[in-house]
Amino acid sequence: MEITRSGSKPSAPGPADYFTGTVRIDAPFQGTEPARVGGATVTFEPGARTAWHKHPLGQTLIVISGLGWVMREGGSKEDIHPGDIIWFAPGEKHWHGATDRTAMTHIAIAESENGSPVTWMEKVSDEDYCG
Repeated sequence: MEITRSGSKPSAPGPADYFTGTVRIDAPFQGTEPARVGGATVTFEPGARTAWHKHPLGQTLIVISGLGWVMREGGSKEDIHPGDIIWFAPGEKHWHGATDRTAMTHIAIAESENGSPVTWMEKVSDEDYCG
């Protein structure tokens, strides 16, 4: 058993290559082999979001506070609320983040394939975000 105490790892900013706006990543975790699971708690300030991306084995989001938006390629933007659980299928291109007026925090969980849990793509346009 391993316990990682709250506050034992410093917060980190979401890298500008993969996020728009102010994003904070806390409590990142990674299983040890043969486990492939990893994740973190991610907080998006109003207007902040991920770039388009996909996960080789899918991704689960658990919203813990605030109000956010999610969108998959070819779909409609959806509201997400505390307690909502969102599943993105393997290879499904998508983005997620806060609304334009409200911060949002979620726990993100994904498995790695060939050492990588995510493929990052282009930034989300203002039209896709606000539209």
